[in-house]
Amino acid sequence: MKSPPAGWPRLSSSLFYDDANVAIAWLVEAFGFELQLLVPGPDGSVLHSQLTYGEAMIMVGEGGAQRAPKLGTPCRSPRHTAAANTQCLMLFVDDVDVHCEQARRAGAVIIAEPALHDYGAEYWADRSYGCTDPDGHMWWFTQRVRDPQT
Repeated sequence: MKSPPAGWPRLSSSLFYDDANVAIAWLVEAFGFELQLLVPGPDGSVLHSQLTYGEAMIMVGEGGAQRAPKLGTPCRSPRHTAAANTQCLMLFVDDVDVHCEQARRAGAVIIAEPALHDYGAEYWADRSYGCTDPDGHMWWFTQRVRDPQT
């Protein structure tokens, strides 16, 4: 299997927000993403963006109800899906408790407080929390605390 292009992970996800510019600023402040690339549209909207967290990458785009479908498929913020979520993104962080407090201060809704999730001595143990962002996307942040493979 060939490697992906330089600087790209093998898998990345696209998230759609009512206002991608506002969402990008919030994701940087709340979760610590870094803005790698922003391609503005003629109306000031976001045509394409790339945000990174270590080797992880997400793309953030416009997903308001007024947006035209992309390739025949409507791409919407959860705000326009009766708050339904079709995905939950998980990201490994260095200190889940510090990260949770940073997200909380920025306005993330914490739906699961930091807690230990132990799958047994022969498996791993993580300390994790869950939250939703202002548009309703679900996020799960985790810190590995035991890995029997290492």
